Amino acid sequence: MTVAVVLFTSDLRLHDHPPMHAALKAADEVVPLFVLDPGIRTAHFDAPNRRAFLADCLNDLDASLRSRGGRLVVRAGPVAREVRTVAAECGAGEVHMAAGVTAYARHREERLRKELDDSDVALRVHEAVITALAPGAVTPSGSDHFAVFTPYFRRWSQVSLRQPLRAPRTVRVPDGVRGEPLPERAGVSGTSPGLPAGGETAGRDRFSRWSRSGLSRYEDRHDDLAGDATSRLSPYLHFGVLSPAELVHRSRERGGPGAEAFVRQVCWRDFHHQVMAARPSASGKDYRTRHDRWRGEDEAAEDIAAWREGRTGYPVVDAAMRQLRHEGWMHNRARLLVASFLTKTLYVDWRIGARHFLDLLVDGDIVNNQLNWQWVAGTGTDTRPHRVLNPLVQARRFDPDGAYVRRWVPELAGVDGRKVHEPWRLPAEERDALDYPEPVIDLADGLARFKHARGRD
Repeated sequence: MTVAVVLFTSDLRLHDHPPMHAALKAADEVVPLFVLDPGIRTAHFDAPNRRAFLADCLNDLDASLRSRGGRLVVRAGPVAREVRTVAAECGAGEVHMAAGVTAYARHREERLRKELDDSDVALRVHEAVITALAPGAVTPSGSDHFAVFTPYFRRWSQVSLRQPLRAPRTVRVPDGVRGEPLPERAGVSGTSPGLPAGGETAGRDRFSRWSRSGLSRYEDRHDDLAGDATSRLSPYLHFGVLSPAELVHRSRERGGPGAEAFVRQVCWRDFHHQVMAARPSASGKDYRTRHDRWRGEDEAAEDIAAWREGRTGYPVVDAAMRQLRHEGWMHNRARLLVASFLTKTLYVDWRIGARHFLDLLVDGDIVNNQLNWQWVAGTGTDTRPHRVLNPLVQARRFDPDGAYVRRWVPELAGVDGRKVHEPWRLPAEERDALDYPEPVIDLADGLARFKHARGRD
């Protein structure tokens, strides 16, 4: 009786899962394994919202495996040690896992390969599991990766993605493999009150419902802050309970401008993964050095606190920051404008904003979070690194009636129409009754400081 181990990491699903598919072809029995890695917390990748969502994902994966005759084995400890131990306990000849691109994922794979080589166990690493297309599958002439999105999208769109794999009907797990109890969401404190349910079942249901009602309108409505018309699938993609390749295929089957606009967003995710695969240091260092003299925690403490708390005096910025705290999620357009406000208007180091997002976001992905922040800050892949998103212009365009602001900033719920975006222009007696702060900075002053700092580079 041959045995293989499937190590789950950021791919907590059974549908379209190449490592599981390969393991079931190679062996009579399979051990589906997830390791609660203490290194994740040490590396600051952990946060209450993601820990709670992960618990949902693991319980759902276990339930799916049990419905097929199997179960999820959970172990706690260093990944390489635990995988080697499980492989020895069940006599496995192979371990299958998905490839990652971060420096942490690469080091984990290197340590695991060394441990397994010493035990005479083969490690099979599968590409295009966490992404639709493997990083490095397409490259420009003279470089190891695309540094600009549009030419990458053009090449990416010409590639035929692999066909999604069906979920297995049966998974046979050998007897006697010890596992830890599964973590429970109820055991995690400090989570956002509006945190959604995690897991493959919830993710597939969300995509099915949204693709029927929202996909066709996505191109026209994805920037509508109040309309909340985005898919909200980012947490499910982050934990890998949904397959990016399957989402692309299913969206294209429906067709239309909305589907193509959504596929483009999936491609953005792949684009960032191929950048990080080529430049893993970009998780903490500037991808393109501009020699910015950013303000840090000490110099800008009050401004940073106001930004984090949603008390900047700019309603659309504050609404977005409060949505983040309540839901562990934020609309993509809102992410861009609050990041621009912090890095360009307040001139604060992008890493401070990225860290705050990782503390709260349920989809807090090192690849997409860090590279999106760098894109906005002007140190990343944006071809217009000095662009500044004016929060008033953004508010008037993407929340014209102020409904998004009134939803998240209840102090301003009684302010009519567009006036809600500029409460400082209200009569003094109305302002005094609002309990809402004055702007932390005049936009013109912030822009002048940014231009002056940019001119010194």
